[in-house]
Amino acid sequence: MSVVPAGALPAGVLTAEEAAPPRPAALGPRARLWPSLAAVYRAQLSRARVARIPLLFVATFQSVGIMILMRGVVDGGGEARAVVAGSSVLVVAFVALNLLAQYFGQLRASGGLDHYATLPVPPAAVVLGAAGAYASFTVPGTVVTAVVGCALFGLPLAHLWVLAAVIPLAGAALAGLGAALGLLAPRPELATLLGQLGMSAALLLGVLPPERMPEAVRLARDLLPSTYGVDAFARTFAPHPDWAHVLGDLAVCGVVGVISLAVATWAYRRAAVR
Repeated sequence: MSVVPAGALPAGVLTAEEAAPPRPAALGPRARLWPSLAAVYRAQLSRARVARIPLLFVATFQSVGIMILMRGVVDGGGEARAVVAGSSVLVVAFVALNLLAQYFGQLRASGGLDHYATLPVPPAAVVLGAAGAYASFTVPGTVVTAVVGCALFGLPLAHLWVLAAVIPLAGAALAGLGAALGLLAPRPELATLLGQLGMSAALLLGVLPPERMPEAVRLARDLLPSTYGVDAFARTFAPHPDWAHVLGDLAVCGVVGVISLAVATWAYRRAAVR
């Protein structure tokens, strides 16, 4: 068999390499969840740092003001524990539920979801990154509110370390709920309204002592995910805390957080493809 140079072939005759169909370009590796989550978290944290600090001050001032008002009604005991715990978690509700619902509602209305849809990041990373960034702003305000509340009502400060579990678990549950409300609302005004209603529910059902509530209101209180974080934190003010009940409340709060974040991820996928 003789070998003919390619230059000696007649015009219109292609070699085997030229006649073969072009191979598709190899795709890059799929973005992993945790690196994508860290990138979205840092981006959201840097964007919201300047705009959210004044709102965090308002949330803290609001919770401290509620405790000062309740000081004239509640003397101590279990009611004081409920007021301090509920006011502390209310800071989380204001940021993670109210502001996150407004953020995703405006993002959907302005077409900002199209930007995230073009990025090679999983939908769960977008929801978790934004929720984590907003929940991070609640840490200073929650700690300050808890310390001021303990000073007002004479409660011990020994178990404030429980906030290290209450803030992320309650924040995850409320942030997932806020993100879902913002993504499912057809208009940003409705998302703002739903976020305000959710924060009002956290205020009325979380701060007020449950012993003074009617039975129907107590049942509604059990449906609010933040109340389990409130109950877990309130139990730690007892002289001898029941740690089994504390862990049980935190476990329920964590399960609700996983479910709410999964619903928010589904709502993100649903809103991004429209």
